[in-house]
Amino acid sequence: MKKTLLIVGSGDIALRTAPLFKNHYRIFGLYRNSNNIGSLRSHGMTPIYGDLDLPQTLERISGIAQLVIHLAPPQSEGLRDNRTNHLLSALSRQPRNTATILPQRLIYISTSGVYGDCQGAMIDETHSVNPTNERAIRRVDAEKKIRAWGTRNHVAVSILRVPGIYAADRLPLLRLQQNLPALSENEDSYTNHIHADDLARIIYAAAQYGKPGRLYHACDDSQLKMGAYFDLVADHFGYPRPPRINRDEAEKRISPGMMSFMRESRRLVNVRLKKELYVKLLYPTVVSGIQAARNERQE
Repeated sequence: MKKTLLIVGSGDIALRTAPLFKNHYRIFGLYRNSNNIGSLRSHGMTPIYGDLDLPQTLERISGIAQLVIHLAPPQSEGLRDNRTNHLLSALSRQPRNTATILPQRLIYISTSGVYGDCQGAMIDETHSVNPTNERAIRRVDAEKKIRAWGTRNHVAVSILRVPGIYAADRLPLLRLQQNLPALSENEDSYTNHIHADDLARIIYAAAQYGKPGRLYHACDDSQLKMGAYFDLVADHFGYPRPPRINRDEAEKRISPGMMSFMRESRRLVNVRLKKELYVKLLYPTVVSGIQAARNERQE
């Protein structure tokens, strides 16, 4: 008999991840937008309605799965992740009958933004969190709640801290078309990346090998500054490289959302990913991933 899996969040990563589990799991995909039903079914998932902003809609997920993959982001405002709180409450409800399955493992997709600005330092998973914006503060709140919930309920929890996700259909091509600027090289920040297909494979590996309560950096081996990443994409897709400006000028010309990323610089170490989860990346560097993306878009 197949085990059961609940994927919370029905976006691109869910669709890339589900096929990896289909031979061993019956997969439920939580959705709140009915437009997603078709894509969930086409990727081997049984759609189940639930809105993390409306806890009364989550009754059906109580006891539904042995494995839960939590891909949904927090709500857009506040210092607490209410959505995660609603999810954990729903998963903790007393099943209606003793035959109902209780969760045994939960994988949470977090962000490397929880570290804040590390001034370009190399950091591993033992580095202290230092969130500098509300978006990252909500993620830290979610991580704390999930780890405490896992300990309290004897559920093996793995947290993946994920940096910038890219793929053939997730590239800054519009930004390059608009000729938006990047920071000058001497003032630029280090950024980290992972190909969407590799992230799906990391999630699958965490379900097999993740240690209870453990953190993992879900990143590739690249050590690139943000402007160099834009240059790399521009070179491969035939766009002019973006103009470079200093930080003072950038504060006036670049959107607040993008500047929040440009203010943070860090280089993630992924040794734990390879040694404990046994992951061999399909795209170990952004260069290899961008080359594959260019070939895919040209086909």
